[in-house]
Amino acid sequence: MHINLETDYAIRIADALAKAKKDGERLSAVEISDKTNVPGRFALKILRKLVAGGVAKSYKGVHGGYELVREPKELSIYDVAEITEGKIRFSRCLGEGYDCSCGDGLPCAYRKVFGEITDEICGMLKKQTFDKLIT
Repeated sequence: MHINLETDYAIRIADALAKAKKDGERLSAVEISDKTNVPGRFALKILRKLVAGGVAKSYKGVHGGYELVREPKELSIYDVAEITEGKIRFSRCLGEGYDCSCGDGLPCAYRKVFGEITDEICGMLKKQTFDKLIT
């Protein structure tokens, strides 16, 4: 089990933006793509999501580019992953409207366990803020 490629790329992009913020810089999409090894078109797609999610801001013009809106200490891996993946759940059975009765009408025995695993994973991701991770 692993995060999807878009989330992996989004974390790399957020990392580059956090480092730039620390240095008082703004990065162009090309610079972000180069620094993160994320293909340009994919980087732009992710940057749009990060802007829409309130994590980054875009600027147009000669001195345009992208900046992190939040301080790196206020942005976690969880925040970025939720923007790209949606609500994080260990199993589909934790989703709204999902029938996990296993066909016998009884509640699924795994739902509680999967909920606890989800809570643990999300808690760990929320603790990992970019200020702790950037060098």
